[in-house]
Amino acid sequence: MDNYRNLENKFRRYKAHVSIAGTTQIHLRNPYIIAWWSAAFPGFGHLILSKYLRGLVLFMWEVVVNYNAKINLAMVQSFCGDIELAKQTLEPRWMLMYIPVYLFSIWDSYRTCMDMNKVSLLAEREDAPVNSFVIGALEINYLDKRTPFMSVLWSLFMPGLGQLHIHRLLTAFFSLVWTIIFLYMSKTLVAVHLLFLGEIHAATAALDEQWLLYMPSMWGFAVYDSYINTVENNKLFEWEQQSFLKKKFQSPGFKIKKGNVVN
Repeated sequence: MDNYRNLENKFRRYKAHVSIAGTTQIHLRNPYIIAWWSAAFPGFGHLILSKYLRGLVLFMWEVVVNYNAKINLAMVQSFCGDIELAKQTLEPRWMLMYIPVYLFSIWDSYRTCMDMNKVSLLAEREDAPVNSFVIGALEINYLDKRTPFMSVLWSLFMPGLGQLHIHRLLTAFFSLVWTIIFLYMSKTLVAVHLLFLGEIHAATAALDEQWLLYMPSMWGFAVYDSYINTVENNKLFEWEQQSFLKKKFQSPGFKIKKGNVVN
């Protein structure tokens, strides 16, 4: 760790940083996908970019304002064709507050992604070394290769487990805690229990639609985030391993011939 801290004064940009809390890295992303996740649930786009504080603020805002404005409940009613009931359900004092921050979340995640893509290209050219191993009193983290399918599978079982699989502790803690809250408040497990007993109408009546509509976005975010980060972590591991072998074992005069070009 001391050697890595000394490197901080020599390079302007780094592709990644390995810490006890997880592996954070900068890589190219599609800004439209990031903006889409912010539209699906404000804060998710920023969390995918590892902008945790900003993402958490927007996420909390979405839960509080959406709940009080009864937007999810109105959406369910509109899906069922009860347009007039949906209009009556919405709370104007919260609804009008919802719109500007929602639009800001989409715009800011798109803008941030564009900026980070530029930084990613600069970091790629600078080719600064990254730490590949960290050990502390509470945890050990290191670069290695994981199977993306397993990250997706565990995320499908429970959001947050896929992030634990690749040691993204902050996102894992966030996903697990909020999934528990959503499951409890929506009474989803009660409905599943009643469904197993064959009481379909009772299961439907038990559900809280306002909290239930948060869950598809949470599950989708957990699956996407764990898959993408597993793939990128594998690429980072390969790049770091190649850099290490070139510097430690490859002769400076060694050349690789590709067709008629010598590198």
